[in-house]
Amino acid sequence: MFLTRFQINPARRGARKLLSSPQAMHAAVRAAFAEPEDYERAGSRTLWRLDTPTTATVYLYVVSPGRPDLTHLVEQAGWPTTSAWDTREYDPLLATLRPGQRWAFRLTANPVHSGRQTPEAKETQRFGYLREGEQQEWLLKRAARCGFTVAAQSDGRPNLRLHRRQTLSFKRGTHSVTLTTATYDGVLEVTNGDDFRTALVSGIGHAKAYGCGLLTLAAVDGR
Repeated sequence: MFLTRFQINPARRGARKLLSSPQAMHAAVRAAFAEPEDYERAGSRTLWRLDTPTTATVYLYVVSPGRPDLTHLVEQAGWPTTSAWDTREYDPLLATLRPGQRWAFRLTANPVHSGRQTPEAKETQRFGYLREGEQQEWLLKRAARCGFTVAAQSDGRPNLRLHRRQTLSFKRGTHSVTLTTATYDGVLEVTNGDDFRTALVSGIGHAKAYGCGLLTLAAVDGR
């Protein structure tokens, strides 16, 4: 597995097109892999996420089974003469994950629930959670099956913050897609190493093709 970071130049026209459409960004990420098995293999798949640490800075993060080639993205949405991208092997970190470790984390996800649009409807549909409390509860309930728990703060509340809560609308061919997303920052504790590794390489929740599901880690004191 590989972890890649690419800085997008939001002033470029190609970048603005990609940033406005998860479908367009999905296609651009898919085009980084010449071989299908480098994009998706049994037990792992390519995940991506956009991070905006400042209003003028945008990073694309990609976790993938194979090493990506982002030359086309540099030419379309980057800085062709000064900057490329950074790709590192992910497996050494994955191999070190053990129960009891604490990590700072970030996750952009698609918090949804299944239901019927009307009592008479025969088929269920996915509906996005819109309230912050519901979106937080969605992750807290899902964490156990993903091999971690959200750590508690000194006041007993979950060490969890939500931001960039939004509803996106974009085109997929001739169809319109509406997507509810939220970005979670916090501190987690690993409870099951195997389940946690699976979550990191397979993603969490739905809409993985559209920038959801990628959980990344950073060091935290006392982990």
